Amino acid sequence: MSAELREIERRVLWLAVRMVDAANRERDTGDGVKVGGHQASSASLVSVLTALYFGHLRAGDRVSVKPHAAPVFHAITYLLGNLDRSYLTRLRAKGGLQAYPSRTKDPDGVDFSTGSVGLGAAAPLFAAATRRYVDAHFGPRDASRFVAVLGDAELDEGSVWEAVADPATAGLGNVMWVVDLNRQSLDRVVPGIRVAQWAGQFAAAGWHVVEVKYGSKLRAAFDRAGGSQLRDWLDRMPNEHYQSLFALTGEPLRKQFLDGAPEPVVAAVADVPDDELAALLQDLGGHDVAALLAAFEECDRVTDRPSVVLAYTVKGWHLPAAGHPRNHSALLTGEQIDTLRIASGLTADTEWDLIDPATPAGALVSARRAALARSVEPAPKRPVVPARSGVRVGARASTQETFGRVLSDLARDPAVAPYLVTTAPDVATSTNLAGFINRTGIFAPDARTTWSTDPVLRWVEGPQGQHIELGISEMNLFMLLGQLGLAGDLSGQPLLPVGTVYDPFVLRGLDAFIYATYSGASFVVAGTPSGVTLAPEGGAHQSTLTASVGLELPGVTFAEPAYGAALDWQLCAALGEVAAGRGAFYFRLTTRPIDQAPFEAARARLGDVVLRRQVLAGAYRLRDAGGPAAVQLAASGAVLPEVLAAAEELAEEGVATHVVDVTSLDRLYADWQAAVRAGIRSARVPALPGALRTAFAPGVPLVTVHDAASHAMAWLGSAIGVPCLPLGVDGFGQSGSVADLYALHDLEPGAIVNAALSAVALRG
Repeated sequence: MSAELREIERRVLWLAVRMVDAANRERDTGDGVKVGGHQASSASLVSVLTALYFGHLRAGDRVSVKPHAAPVFHAITYLLGNLDRSYLTRLRAKGGLQAYPSRTKDPDGVDFSTGSVGLGAAAPLFAAATRRYVDAHFGPRDASRFVAVLGDAELDEGSVWEAVADPATAGLGNVMWVVDLNRQSLDRVVPGIRVAQWAGQFAAAGWHVVEVKYGSKLRAAFDRAGGSQLRDWLDRMPNEHYQSLFALTGEPLRKQFLDGAPEPVVAAVADVPDDELAALLQDLGGHDVAALLAAFEECDRVTDRPSVVLAYTVKGWHLPAAGHPRNHSALLTGEQIDTLRIASGLTADTEWDLIDPATPAGALVSARRAALARSVEPAPKRPVVPARSGVRVGARASTQETFGRVLSDLARDPAVAPYLVTTAPDVATSTNLAGFINRTGIFAPDARTTWSTDPVLRWVEGPQGQHIELGISEMNLFMLLGQLGLAGDLSGQPLLPVGTVYDPFVLRGLDAFIYATYSGASFVVAGTPSGVTLAPEGGAHQSTLTASVGLELPGVTFAEPAYGAALDWQLCAALGEVAAGRGAFYFRLTTRPIDQAPFEAARARLGDVVLRRQVLAGAYRLRDAGGPAAVQLAASGAVLPEVLAAAEELAEEGVATHVVDVTSLDRLYADWQAAVRAGIRSARVPALPGALRTAFAPGVPLVTVHDAASHAMAWLGSAIGVPCLPLGVDGFGQSGSVADLYALHDLEPGAIVNAALSAVALRG
């Protein structure tokens, strides 16, 4: 390693450790709660990130940094001139540097958010798959490498191996993962030696595997007499034995290291002085910048598949708690910080300084700053989505059927079609994407022979296909949707990504769904079919919690239309927002065909302009009592026929009833909360927002009906200030007919009538 890189490495270590120290020892949080910051976990990656940023990366490369190495990343961006000095003392403070790298909240150009273990590793893999798609459809971009730096404990996450094994990520030669093998997790030394197993799993998935295990000192020792036996002894040594050596020096270290060792190993280290033995045994490849750079260059030469570098490191490298089994949250004392400052060649006056540009190390930093500077590209062309697709909806239709037809119609629009890309975890046909697939084809890097003779679905694969088929992994669905939804930022070309998944299994991919929206991705996902309306499938395939997820997940707008025309308006509006990069949209759809006449009646009463505005705002009055109402029924989705039947029965009993179709609980809730918060902050009584005021009658008791958990709509009573009886599905379903299950969960007209009469009685 050059002297310049060694100096940079030392400064990066200091800044990363001192950043955490300042946040914990010098900032008054006012509550006595420890700030934290992971000094030991950061230290293990100092050499890897120094090698990447100061010796390997190009301007167009995109990097995901291990969550606990955030201080190292920020130290590097500071040295490169991309972070103001004031942020160095604002780690984990409001408006300062985030605990973990964040695309949307950190100020220094984070490529991939990390924090949830394993997802930051998979993100660059799917970003590279997105780049491959963009290049095939819109022409090649400037070459980029997609790099993930991850901890070894992250390889315990199943989501990592789901991503590695998916056919959609195969053959990505511009992907490199660097695994920080410090052999410690949060609570313990990782037992056993699993590296061979992991290497085998990567190789079996078609990855190129490089191991960077030993540094130059140990490699030199292996070339001396007894060196092969020394290497074999180290290779076979259990992690627990090796990690126990870090607490020792001198003769106790020699004794513990050689416990049970064969004579050639004893002889191999006999001439190593006691005060040099620790440095020799801790000389791992993950701290040898020259060895790391050689490994990265080897990966560059492998262009037909992803690569992984297994870099052996020391958790807490060059810190007092190096290798200690409980060093994960350990913080250096003030005295230890003073010692490290002196060892770094700094003083209290110079500790935050940049490296002097007049020195050789400073000159290297300046050169790398110039080499990594990203040029400002002209704004790419964005799709223009119409207000409606023009789809014709039959007299009876399901929202799932209409969804597929809307996409097929949009695929005929030259202003929209090139940007549409769909994906599904092996459920494309059963979620009604067949029409779109027949028109656009399946994406594959190379043209493939089509053997299928299916007259209904033409499964044609090639570079111009616009559907990306995944294996059965909901995590991969949301990981891919997230990166497709960031294509404008990471690949210079905005897309209109649309994913489909069985609604019950949205929860399987929830971690990746949250990750995608936290990262600021824009896409549409349709959960379909949903609820106990999928009656014959039984409880395992009946979703009840997903409506609440859609309502509560930040960065996502949830919609559950009942009628085809409303879905058309909402889906086109959502795609328009996606085109502008304004968030993600979740549609909860159903296979139940329902009569479209009630919607057409509302359309005739209100007119297209007014009705569309109300549908997009979240609710409209589907049935008007024609005068003052005694009760109002609100519902979303497939239960509207039962609700309308109940309203007719109530009317026959002389109970005037309004019926409100809630097309987006999320829109209503967001508007209500905005009004509430505005009132709180101005010390005024909150005003009821327009959509709630227009759709609901003031002072009229309410019954909510939902093929989902009853609490998802229960807040509406509080919002409009009336008694509310919520009906929904609060238990696990079973197989049966729709009528059977609606009766079981009190969603049939008779139960709704009884609830309405109770609500009237409560109102008094």
